[in-house]
Amino acid sequence: MTRKYVVRTFGCQMNAHDSERIAGLLETDGLERAEDEADADVVVLNTCCIRENADDKLYGSLGWLKPWKDEGKALGRDRQIVVAGCLAQKDKDRVRERAPYVDVVMGTHNVHRAVDLLDHARTHGAITEILDEAVIDDHALFPSALPVRREKSYNAWVTIQIGCDNTCTYCIVPSVRGEEISRPFDEIVEEVRDLASQGVTEISLLGQNVNSYGRDIALQRRRSGDVDVRVRPQFAELLRAVGQVDGIRRVRFTSPHPKDMTTDCLVAMAETSSVCEHLHYPLQSGSDRVLSLMHRGYTAAKYLERLREARATIPDLAVTTDLIVAFPGETEADFRESLEVAAEAQFDSAYLFIFSPREGTAAAGM
Repeated sequence: MTRKYVVRTFGCQMNAHDSERIAGLLETDGLERAEDEADADVVVLNTCCIRENADDKLYGSLGWLKPWKDEGKALGRDRQIVVAGCLAQKDKDRVRERAPYVDVVMGTHNVHRAVDLLDHARTHGAITEILDEAVIDDHALFPSALPVRREKSYNAWVTIQIGCDNTCTYCIVPSVRGEEISRPFDEIVEEVRDLASQGVTEISLLGQNVNSYGRDIALQRRRSGDVDVRVRPQFAELLRAVGQVDGIRRVRFTSPHPKDMTTDCLVAMAETSSVCEHLHYPLQSGSDRVLSLMHRGYTAAKYLERLREARATIPDLAVTTDLIVAFPGETEADFRESLEVAAEAQFDSAYLFIFSPREGTAAAGM
């Protein structure tokens, strides 16, 4: 009987893209997608750790998967549970302690190993594998050569960068995704061309901080001393190159950081007709005092100045944002400043979050 799988994804677009790769690998290995867990032999939980409710979702799911796995034994089915992603990277030992019946715990750089780890668990028992950044290979960094099972045939994620070098005091991402690493420019464009040849018409460029793309490449060149250190690939150039690929009708990207947004990027958005008139521009707070505590690297005035430039440069631009409330030390006056900035910014949509302390971040101890 053909084994079947389910992949459940918690978190951001990076996780959604990783889940597509995991599903593609499983199907290449002969598994079929199940309608739900009752019909599945393998359940993959691809986890997030940005906020505490993501932890709750994982452990809640693991709670009801224990009887699901026990039922499988009674039915003679070898059911397996995989915990992958950021929470696995961060809390591998805690996952094992709270749910010892999990078959595979694998981190953010282990997507390409999913099938091998499942095979190992069936033969030798439960396994935990968290790859260190120092030993990861190209498949772990940018698994574009891996098979993929997309939810939408016309849309594809394309990773241009992994990791983050920012030090936002509330954010756990740098410790679970690693340092910022940019993918080679030509490799990205070639993948987009290949996707277009498969009928994909909409591309979403992914990175933790897309408009710092290429900064690490420039640093490597400077260390090598054999090229002009001023020359590095720019995100604006990448937008133009991807947008000019035949067959690509829409280009999106997420997420930029306000402190790294440039005029060149805005002009590239305006001049490249396939780039969507949408900018997700995370504010987080309208209080300069709170922004400083967050280590965001900009003031409310600077944020609004660049936002005005964006709207003047790109007609009919839609702007969305993120806001955090109840950050440690935030006062009523700080909160009112956020309301004032939001009113002036006139966002088309906003994602609002209550501050969630994450162990290991500076804000957790404030």
